[in-house]
Amino acid sequence: MQKLKGAALGLIGAATLALPTLGMAQSTMDSMTKAMTGPESHWYIGGSVGQSKFDVDCAGASCDDSDTAFRVFGGYMFTKNWGAELGYADLGKLTASGTVSGASVTADRKSTAWDVMAVGVLPFAEKFNAYGKIGFYSADTKLSGTVSAFGLTGSGETSKTNTDLTYVIGVGYDFSKNLGIRGEWQRYSGVGADEVGGDGDVDVYSIGVVYRFR
Repeated sequence: MQKLKGAALGLIGAATLALPTLGMAQSTMDSMTKAMTGPESHWYIGGSVGQSKFDVDCAGASCDDSDTAFRVFGGYMFTKNWGAELGYADLGKLTASGTVSGASVTADRKSTAWDVMAVGVLPFAEKFNAYGKIGFYSADTKLSGTVSAFGLTGSGETSKTNTDLTYVIGVGYDFSKNLGIRGEWQRYSGVGADEVGGDGDVDVYSIGVVYRFR
């Protein structure tokens, strides 16, 4: 009986000594989880509208190189400073018209794009933040044209998909922990190809709204 009591007391003592070690292990696991996900991790969605400007050589034709653009997006912030974002943008269209070899020519070039970017956010004042994004886009560009000469009119259309770099600089203001607004500039580098009238950068200046699920 005395031996059993001694064994029981030994087990109780060992368990008591082990409790702080188990607590430290749990704390370490919690810290690792927090480091991987971040205390400010959350999903978000949003949309923006603004003006696009196409940097394309219209070769002497009359050219309207600005249009309305919009974008919808969603993303995930791993911490309050780092995240990833996926978006779809309608970049609007460029319209060119002129006379070539006695024929009247009108052409419209329209682009849409999917993009995926890494996001970096830097709060700099109460409710204000600055952010940057960089990644890649895949754009679909369609060129449609009409040619009129000698009383005859013909038309045609072609399209081309290309992939290149896109990046963003912006500032944000948060009305609450869930709702905020953004003002940003985004460049899509080298949109287009020779088959659709050449390639050129597209700059988009926009204002947007973001909603965070947290």
